[in-house]
Amino acid sequence: MKLNRIRTIVSILTVSAVAGVVALAIPANAADTTNTRYITVTGVGTVSVVPDAVRFNATVSALASTNAAALSSASKSAAAVRAVLKEKGIAVKDIRSANISVYPEYNYTQEAGTKITGYRATQSFDVLIRKASDAGTIIEAVVTAGGDNLQLGGVIPTTLNPSLATEEARAAAVANAKSKASSYAKLLGTSIGKVLFLDEQSSPIYSSPFPMAKAGAADAAAVEIDLGEQDVTVTITVRWALN
Repeated sequence: MKLNRIRTIVSILTVSAVAGVVALAIPANAADTTNTRYITVTGVGTVSVVPDAVRFNATVSALASTNAAALSSASKSAAAVRAVLKEKGIAVKDIRSANISVYPEYNYTQEAGTKITGYRATQSFDVLIRKASDAGTIIEAVVTAGGDNLQLGGVIPTTLNPSLATEEARAAAVANAKSKASSYAKLLGTSIGKVLFLDEQSSPIYSSPFPMAKAGAADAAAVEIDLGEQDVTVTITVRWALN
């Protein structure tokens, strides 16, 4: 009986000791959290770059009396477009089929109702021109090769390697956030210390106008592409400790 009692007392003391350690640790952690003064701000950095490449969409479309005839006619026009693109130095990897379709076309009249008037086949390409200065000449050649079966879609200037602009935008975002934090800290009669937290909310956002191909003023046959500028924007949230 005495032995059991001693073991019980020892067990109670051990549990009490462990409980004491936990009880001391919780207030210590809580004190660290509540005593840390900090300021959180959002910074935005934007860098404008001139695009160095151009993307465009070309669609060939043909109408015939049968599905097969329509597809054959569209395929011939598509082959002519591919050939001129390769002739102009566009790599196979930069020519992507976006759509191939064949469908009937209808005409409706009150007298005869709905009747099939023919079958239309279309093939669409998304093309990347890696040298923006060549875009006008290449697009003109594509239109000539495709003839009346070709429709030219959107022309989108783009930046092939925006990593340098992205780094500059990040640096601008950090500078913007630090300036805000320092300004607020000064108004509060203190200064900022070490960074406690950083989150990049947009990584990154690219925005640019969508100009279309247009005829040049000096030569009615020439095609000009207005590249404009592309904005690369990075937004971050940073938390600094206050001294």
